[in-house]
Amino acid sequence: MHTASPSGGALVGLIGFTRALAAAGLPVAPDATAAFVTAVTELDLADPGHLYWAGRATLCRNPDDLARYDLAFESWFGGTVPTHPGVTAEPQPKLSHIAALAEAATSDSDEAAPELQVAADETEVLRHRDIAELTPAERAHLDELIATLRPRPPMRAALRVRPSRRGPVDPRRTLRAMLSAGGEPVRPSHHRKATRPRRVVLLVDVSGSMSPYADALLRFAHVVTRANPSGTEVFSVGTRLTRLSRALRARDPEIALAGAGRAVPDWAGGTRLGETLRAFLDRWGRRGLARGAVVVVFSDGWERGDPSLLAEQMAQLRRLAHAVLWVNPHAGVDGYQPVQSGISAALPHIDRLLAGHSLATLQALLEEVHRA
Repeated sequence: MHTASPSGGALVGLIGFTRALAAAGLPVAPDATAAFVTAVTELDLADPGHLYWAGRATLCRNPDDLARYDLAFESWFGGTVPTHPGVTAEPQPKLSHIAALAEAATSDSDEAAPELQVAADETEVLRHRDIAELTPAERAHLDELIATLRPRPPMRAALRVRPSRRGPVDPRRTLRAMLSAGGEPVRPSHHRKATRPRRVVLLVDVSGSMSPYADALLRFAHVVTRANPSGTEVFSVGTRLTRLSRALRARDPEIALAGAGRAVPDWAGGTRLGETLRAFLDRWGRRGLARGAVVVVFSDGWERGDPSLLAEQMAQLRRLAHAVLWVNPHAGVDGYQPVQSGISAALPHIDRLLAGHSLATLQALLEEVHRA
């Protein structure tokens, strides 16, 4: 195998590539950059297959980083990414091409490759597009972007305490330290209350009026579930209630959604929010699942049943839960008014009415859940 140390221009090009990764949303630590450059010196820099796998092995920390890495690699070096180790793709970039890109990177550290800038602009536009209006290709790209979300669960105070540099004096630890020192005075030990994740419950409307958003919302629920499997519960609501938590705990999103699809018997059916919510409270909520939890209802509010029943069940849910959020895809439309029978009945009993029609609004929802 041919090995050579990269020249100065090529070295700057490699470092510029790591900056391009950061611009694409994949932060690269300094030690990872050093490992990348070291790996390249042991390989053939002119071979895109060697270059691709060296970067993938040193710059990607988990499987969720691969999509962004592939996009940045294609935009920075040109061509397509190799599909298997040791197999190169056409066209093959040359060392001179890397050096040329390096000159642009050194002239302005904030400038990215034109292709990468175009891809970033397209991604930013897609973040704000209504999910119901996307083409199949855009939906496939949206699925990849949803998989890159990083939910942070809401936290609550735990019964236990943990050591801390500040806070109340911990008498037990201080006394044990004094005994270890032969009874001599020691610096007091401190503690603070520990925290633990608060349970999150997602109720996803899979009725016919929500079918344009159902797939994306279930993918969103899968990401939230994977971030905290033991503290997240997911149910589908329509004409009946179905628990999807176990299916959505699968690591692969396609396997998880296939399992959820098989479990839901009323996909794209009618909407009886009051009855399904009563079933949730009777079987799960009052037994502890909703107590102190952050409950998120994804629905447009169209109700075929009795709105007064929905209002009664929402009032009971609000008394049990720590917070109740209602996500309505139509709430993101200018001039929207919550006049549907279901949302009108539920509105007095929810903490926030949020839009959920785009990736940007789903990201905002994650922050709302975390702050709850």
